[in-house]
Amino acid sequence: MKNIKLVINNEYKKEKEKFFIKKELQCILNLYAKMVSNGTWKDYSFSSSVKEVSFDIYQRASDRPILRILKNLKPIYYNEKFLIKDKHGNVLKKSKNLNQLIDKTSWNNLKVV
Repeated sequence: MKNIKLVINNEYKKEKEKFFIKKELQCILNLYAKMVSNGTWKDYSFSSSVKEVSFDIYQRASDRPILRILKNLKPIYYNEKFLIKDKHGNVLKKSKNLNQLIDKTSWNNLKVV
């Protein structure tokens, strides 16, 4: 009885987020609906990788995405959890909170080149 060890397998604990949670997705889709009604945005898509999940925004369905709202799954710094990137991959804004990022961004004044 002295050689018995208790082995605890922690793999079945809470899995890390692999996509946008419901509140984040609702916030993004509310913004998308507002911009579609303005006539600025036309289409969207989702893409994912091991490091990030993104909501891609298009002006035309055949083009590359003009903007990407990213959720960084493995951020190096705490304020790089959510990012907005242009079609060239340049970071326009970053924040640790998606609601603040969307509310503080002036979407109509973003210049898409």
